[in-house]
Amino acid sequence: MDSVTVSNKLSQTNSLNNHNKLPTAAANNNCNGWIGSPMTSAPNPKAKIVYGTAGYVLEDVPHFTDYLPDLPTYPNPLADNPAYSVVKQYFVHVDDSVPQKVVVHKDNERGVHFRRAGPRQKVYFESDEVKAAIVTCGGLCPGLNTVIRELVCSLHHMYGVKKVLGIEGGYRGFYARNTINLTPKSVNDIHKRGGTILGTSRGGHDTNKIVDSIQDRGINQVYIIGGDGTQRGAAAIFEEVRRRGLKVAVVGIPKTIDNDIPVIDKSFGFDTAVEEAQRAINAAHVEAESVENGIGVVKLMGRYSGFIAMYATLASRDVDCCLIPESPFYLEGPGGLFEYTEKRLKENGHMVIVIAEGAGQELMSEKIQSMSKQDASGNKLLQDVGLWISQEIKDHFAREKTMAITLKYIDPTYMIRAIPSNASDNVYCTLLAQSAIHGAMAGYTGYTSGLVNGRQTYIPFYRINESRNHVVITDRMWARLLSSTNQPSFLGDKSHNEDNTEEEEEEPLDQLVDGNFSDDTLVKKEISSI
Repeated sequence: MDSVTVSNKLSQTNSLNNHNKLPTAAANNNCNGWIGSPMTSAPNPKAKIVYGTAGYVLEDVPHFTDYLPDLPTYPNPLADNPAYSVVKQYFVHVDDSVPQKVVVHKDNERGVHFRRAGPRQKVYFESDEVKAAIVTCGGLCPGLNTVIRELVCSLHHMYGVKKVLGIEGGYRGFYARNTINLTPKSVNDIHKRGGTILGTSRGGHDTNKIVDSIQDRGINQVYIIGGDGTQRGAAAIFEEVRRRGLKVAVVGIPKTIDNDIPVIDKSFGFDTAVEEAQRAINAAHVEAESVENGIGVVKLMGRYSGFIAMYATLASRDVDCCLIPESPFYLEGPGGLFEYTEKRLKENGHMVIVIAEGAGQELMSEKIQSMSKQDASGNKLLQDVGLWISQEIKDHFAREKTMAITLKYIDPTYMIRAIPSNASDNVYCTLLAQSAIHGAMAGYTGYTSGLVNGRQTYIPFYRINESRNHVVITDRMWARLLSSTNQPSFLGDKSHNEDNTEEEEEEPLDQLVDGNFSDDTLVKKEISSI
């Protein structure tokens, strides 16, 4: 390494140490700064990476002092809050970080870590100067109102913030709709209702107009609740805010009912969706077993990832076949869906099929036209696979005349999206909201608050936006489902299995995740090397 490079890296290290962002020992002995990440296939120029001993890598998040030097700090009001005075070591240590992988071998490097969320002893805002804004974007999801409530109440009760605005109607609400004042009293019982009191929409993102509105209104904390498209928009807002040199914290709270956001253990609303899906599956089972050769078909959410369908199937135990986007299937021939359906009907006299909305799209008619169209959020428009698979099954039995069937099709999608969150998700929403606030008050910005290995963390936007979580069909969790349903794997092509074997061997299958799930891999980590 040449002397100029060493000097630059030491300068970056000292800058970060000045506001206590990094462990002192690591900062003195290792290089850090806005450099490319070794964990991704292509270095990200915006990545803020810190290297430590024994292969330790911290994927850090931006801080005000990265582009606004000499900002004053203030004692954290929580130090004098009677509700928190009984908590020992309530403030998070500056060196605390959370590993992305927790199952390792003795010779493994320490690997990728994320900054642990929580309150810091020093904050970069006085309570009276904070003017926060909250916006919800994208589709509905159980828990949106709970997150809104906890953001408002936690800002008020923990940090004494009195000025909180609700942006109506998604991103375009910043410049095209009115705002509403949010107080603990006005949001007191909204968590008991589904949907979002702020309204939502897809698209409408105009970065310059949004940041102009933020400046004009004097907003200095922005909390953005939404999925991957929304978080990409939040990243663009942060970059513009930083370019203009504004003291505005831009914070994302990940929302997707499909649970397909990478890095985090799960997204809020997922537990509620799986629980509510049981009602639809139970109804389909009752309908199917009440008639001769009855078939119940249930379509669940899962545009790209089949987590809801998989977990609802495992929880139900009444499902005979689960079809998800990650596992291609076929209809005709040996080992196909039609053959398996006939077999189950002959054995049990009834059958329940659960299918995720993104499954089987390549088999449907006019696939080129449907897959080329997108909604306002950039998601591909899908045909109704539930109606299609139901009609295909009906046509098959009418054509073959092997037996008469009765098929009932249930699509509970919008019923599930619109319900209030359950107890588990309510607690999770509270943790997400409070963690987001602690980070913003401590001067962090350009991050998403999320759960990693059971701990609240701050994750840089680019990690949330770089990929999508998928069910790994060579993992033990999918094997458990196949064992539960006794369905064929539909992997009849030997070459398909061989192609997947080499790829999967690179990732250990046993990874410990949040206790609400299992002790196995939920998703394939989209990291080329750790």
